[in-house]
Amino acid sequence: MSSKYIPRSKAPGRKARKSRSAAGNDFVDKMPSITRLRGKIMEYFREHPNTPVNYKQIAAAIGVHGDVAYEVVSELVASLSDEKIIQRSGRGKYFYKAPSKSLEGIFRRTGGRGHNSFVPDDGGAPIRIAERNSRNAMDGDRVVIQLHAKRRGTAPEGEVVQVIERVEANFVGRLEVNNGVAFLLTESNKLANDIFIPDRFVRGAKDGDKVIVRVVEWKEGAKNPVGEVIDVIGRAGENDTEMHAILAEFGLPYVYPKEVEEAADRIDEQSAYDPKYNREDFREVPTLTIDPKEAKDFDDALSYRVLEDGNLEVGVHIADVTAYVHDNDIIDKEAQKRATSVYLVDRTVPMLPERLCNDLCSLRPNEDRPAFSVIFKLDKEAKILDYRIVRTVIHSDARLAYEEAQAVIEGGEGVFKDEILALNALAQKLRAERFANNAIDFDRSELKFEIDEAGKPIAVKSVVSKEANKLIEEFMLLANRTVARHIGKAEAGKKAPVFVYRVHDLPDPEKLQNLSEFVMRFGYKLKYMGTPSATAKSINALLDAVQGKPEEKLVETITIRTMAKATYTVDNIGHYGLGFEYYTHFTSPIRRHPDMLVHRLLTHYLAGGKNVDKRAYEQMCEHDSAMENTAAQAERASIKYKQVEYMMDRIGQEYEGVISGVTDWGLYVEIIENGCEGLVSIRELDDDYYEFDVKNYCLRGFHKKKTYSLGEKVTIRVADADLERKQLDFTLV
Repeated sequence: MSSKYIPRSKAPGRKARKSRSAAGNDFVDKMPSITRLRGKIMEYFREHPNTPVNYKQIAAAIGVHGDVAYEVVSELVASLSDEKIIQRSGRGKYFYKAPSKSLEGIFRRTGGRGHNSFVPDDGGAPIRIAERNSRNAMDGDRVVIQLHAKRRGTAPEGEVVQVIERVEANFVGRLEVNNGVAFLLTESNKLANDIFIPDRFVRGAKDGDKVIVRVVEWKEGAKNPVGEVIDVIGRAGENDTEMHAILAEFGLPYVYPKEVEEAADRIDEQSAYDPKYNREDFREVPTLTIDPKEAKDFDDALSYRVLEDGNLEVGVHIADVTAYVHDNDIIDKEAQKRATSVYLVDRTVPMLPERLCNDLCSLRPNEDRPAFSVIFKLDKEAKILDYRIVRTVIHSDARLAYEEAQAVIEGGEGVFKDEILALNALAQKLRAERFANNAIDFDRSELKFEIDEAGKPIAVKSVVSKEANKLIEEFMLLANRTVARHIGKAEAGKKAPVFVYRVHDLPDPEKLQNLSEFVMRFGYKLKYMGTPSATAKSINALLDAVQGKPEEKLVETITIRTMAKATYTVDNIGHYGLGFEYYTHFTSPIRRHPDMLVHRLLTHYLAGGKNVDKRAYEQMCEHDSAMENTAAQAERASIKYKQVEYMMDRIGQEYEGVISGVTDWGLYVEIIENGCEGLVSIRELDDDYYEFDVKNYCLRGFHKKKTYSLGEKVTIRVADADLERKQLDFTLV
């Protein structure tokens, strides 16, 4: 084989243009950001320690020249000297002396260009590692780093000096074979280089195949790792291949094990009606499901009736999955591993075998089904008078899509109108009470694609939740909170048993302070000091105040970013965003493993069972939280892929957009009309050097002081749509 190969560029954005001349300024390329320019200067100094140079020598070495470039380089060098990162040697020259402190720990690539970090073994804060200083380290490798001199007001940085232990790493991409030389063109942000595949490791894969490759070697000093093909997914560009590739990229399964499906096929449907479950019969009570129109797995239903005493009864009925899937059986082990169903744009990758999720456990209309239920007795003001948690048998009378239920709510006519209108009235009162108790009101839209038979998107729009969605949401929240409180609130003098909670921590105080300072420029106040409920009340007041204002999307976006991420744990700290002291996930056991754990623990404790092993359940919670995050990343990747695919026919068209993200490599802009997001590379901003202002969420020009801020409206032109990178490139108009 020939070894001649030039890997493709991995940088986000469009390819660099050829050099151009401008009055008094001659640049080899479009202007880099201040951050990137500073990085190039420091890279030069680190590669040439103890070598005195002046700013013109540095400018020439990093490939910039002209009056403006010299001025910027001179100021940056002087700044680095003031911050004691480099030292002055006299006569306008400077040199760098490398620090000696080194640390051992784990190298992490968190996605995105140069977003690498080092997690030290001593438990200290993560340390940023620029791509140029990563020394062939891969995500998860054990490494030794050397700390760099720290600039005032910035996070610490370092560089990898030794890779001690490699992790096993698989990557997905397109196989490219040129003149008998095979490389994997990787799609992952977690590897900056393509992978060389020797002949003996190609395993029959052909040029243009989407494959999974395992890295087997990456020698010191080698530009490319060596890998072997471990699976051929299919031909690049085919819809099924691309969706499977997204799943494989995140380590998620794209086929269901045959032996698990066969085990599901052998399940006796009547086993869930064993007398030991002591089911209450709700088959004569009016019951319905309301779900997305494309849904096949119906894991929740609502029943409604007026009681003899004039009060109301609402049953929240949940698919009784654990009556069919038993602890540690083959199906349960697969569910534990997967932890969640994955919802890509054009398909669902289920946690459970199809016979369970779409048949036995799905609360389909006009069929008897076993359920695990929370039965509420309420007055007409939605005050909970009593409840019971029981196993039931139900018979759904109707399957409605959200749009059908919404039409009933808005028009007052239609199937089960009395039940739907009564349930909606109760849900609105429950919702009002929740916000009165300082739940935070984030009402976000989501993208919905219309897909043709070949999987190609033919339309995309942004959809907001309406009353029908919120009706179901409120009763699910009520059931989840009730189950968590039933187990978690211990009697006086007793300790609550181990249970699985869905928790949401308080916002980071520093982020809240930054948000408060930021919104002050628009004339808003945010109280970030005080009790959690007072802060939540102030956040809601802020979100109400910005409604309909030009800065609405900007403030909402930044406010969401101050929030912690909800997770699963056995240590209850409450759910800040919902304003609940106790909360869990009970209502979706078909698609979430934590809900199955909750069903089992609930059954165990209701039967008088003893406490369980806390450590074992915490480990399962940690796994489920991690898999939830991984699944969300895959879902976002599929949305991005379909966005790019949709926009491929719209190259050159102009759209109004909103700046949705600001980074040191450019601006992300979301098109208002369809929600598609693309990158305006900082190299396209060629009228100045731009610096990323983290605190103020903007790019700011070095000389002209022009800013591009998060939430600002702009007009863009679609410049490129790259399916392989799942990236749209825009230019400003």
